Amino acid sequence: MEAHKAFATKKTPSSILTKGLGAAALLSALTLASTSVSAQEYFTIVDGALERPTGYREWVYVGTPVTPNDMNNGKAAFPEHHNVYIDPESWTHWKETGEFRDGTIIIKELVDVGSKAAVSGAGYFQGDFIGLEATIKSKKVNPNEPGNWSYYSFSTPDHSSLTETATAFPAAACNACHAAAAADDFVFTQYYPVLRAGKGTGELAIGGVSSSLK
Repeated sequence: MEAHKAFATKKTPSSILTKGLGAAALLSALTLASTSVSAQEYFTIVDGALERPTGYREWVYVGTPVTPNDMNNGKAAFPEHHNVYIDPESWTHWKETGEFRDGTIIIKELVDVGSKAAVSGAGYFQGDFIGLEATIKSKKVNPNEPGNWSYYSFSTPDHSSLTETATAFPAAACNACHAAAAADDFVFTQYYPVLRAGKGTGELAIGGVSSSLK
């Protein structure tokens, strides 16, 4: 935020100078308030642990990739569906700037592959919830991590329930792959058409505005 300066000469009436300073102060206050609102965070970290976020199914849904065992010699690293959501303020920032803001949180809800048949034909359909993961971008939380990202899992070892809090994985466990293959700032946006289409596109990002599918 730039500092606003009121310049005055000996010929400047004090009343005008006072009004100018008052206006500058008001503008600074409004700017500060705006900055405070835009810096809203959708996560809470206490003593280094991320509290399990709530309400994420009402955030912006960006996609569901799946790499099933059947297509990976029975040994897929991530064989479940990943329902992925981004907090609404970070989505707004993404569609306006094409960048992930400091304070971004992305939630990954894990769902196993259920039925492989439907009335429409064979496929991979979602079954039961088996876990919850999150990644956040924060200079305050991760000042020394690549891209300021950290990664968390709330899944219990048997995938039957969720923990109340989670501590970050060691950066090397996740960031190496993300740094090498992710299309945008450690995020695999290439697998999420909503993020691809929304990158810095403003109103077009909301869908239905353009007749083009490109």
